[in-house]
Amino acid sequence: MKYYSGLASFKGVPVSDMKRSMKVLIGLALSFSLFPFAFYLGIACAHAQGYPVKPIRLIVPLAPGGGNDTMARLIGQKIQGPLGQSLVIENRPGAGGLLGADVASKAPPDGYTLLLGNAAQLSIIPNIQPKMPYSPTRDFAPVSLIASAPLLVVVHPSMPVGSVKQLVALARARPDELNFASNGLGSTTHYATELFKMMTRTRMTHVPYKGLSLAMVDLVSGRVDLMFSSAVAMLPHVKDGKMRAIAMTGAKRSQAIPDVPTVAESGVPDYEAGSWYGVLAPAGTPRAIIDRLNREIVAAVKSKEAQDRLIGEAVIPIGSTPEEFSIYIAKELERAARVIKESGAKFN
Repeated sequence: MKYYSGLASFKGVPVSDMKRSMKVLIGLALSFSLFPFAFYLGIACAHAQGYPVKPIRLIVPLAPGGGNDTMARLIGQKIQGPLGQSLVIENRPGAGGLLGADVASKAPPDGYTLLLGNAAQLSIIPNIQPKMPYSPTRDFAPVSLIASAPLLVVVHPSMPVGSVKQLVALARARPDELNFASNGLGSTTHYATELFKMMTRTRMTHVPYKGLSLAMVDLVSGRVDLMFSSAVAMLPHVKDGKMRAIAMTGAKRSQAIPDVPTVAESGVPDYEAGSWYGVLAPAGTPRAIIDRLNREIVAAVKSKEAQDRLIGEAVIPIGSTPEEFSIYIAKELERAARVIKESGAKFN
């Protein structure tokens, strides 16, 4: 009978017995080393299977009444039935949306705290804020891009312009004399106008406000000349004759106001700007929970009720996969960085 004699401590031990013992030892070692991961995975899967078992909090990082709030409530009403739990909207305004987004990024990754994020918190402000409290790409798990919202370019009726070409001509003839309003430094309205100035080589003076309502008051009264802003907010004033709409900032005309041309077709090729909205969870949220939320949100966006309402308010419904939303955020970050750098504008 042959015996292994390569190591003194194993003399006299049959090769077959030694191999069996080594396999057992290796198996035990692997079991213990993988135990924490398996334990966590088991808890995560069990948690995801029973999700949700309590109300879900959706943080809107801006004040009530704007497009973000409207979007959150529309989606919330549609998904709480299928989820079997209520969805509580929590407005956490401050610092252009940074405060609310920061709270959401640091919440437990259990699917019970979500963020209704937009272009400002996820692409524009991260490019102008030197010390961000969160990373838009590392601290969030994208769930779905809900919709994009082109802006409406409006001027006060006293302005002698009825088109983008006339606005550009007037701005070039009177550099720095025309005043444009925005929701605030670093807002989507500010960003869209700076992009317009850069692409048309015009100079206009920025007048930032702390919110849309104050800006609209001064635009209606004629204290400021023009604004790139939400179609939902501006259309009632356009219909009342208090403002004049000259263009939309989207890639194509809106079904809600088909007679209003885009900036691009009005003499500024490739111009496109606006806001967009999406739902995100804290990074580390189990994939099963992300998939469940995505399924219900996309179904809500695709519903006839949501489609009719969004399109009627000049908003473009989307409803994406988590991966598509992740890629979209990365591209928007890069685009905003380029615009901010090349425009030379002061965003902070």
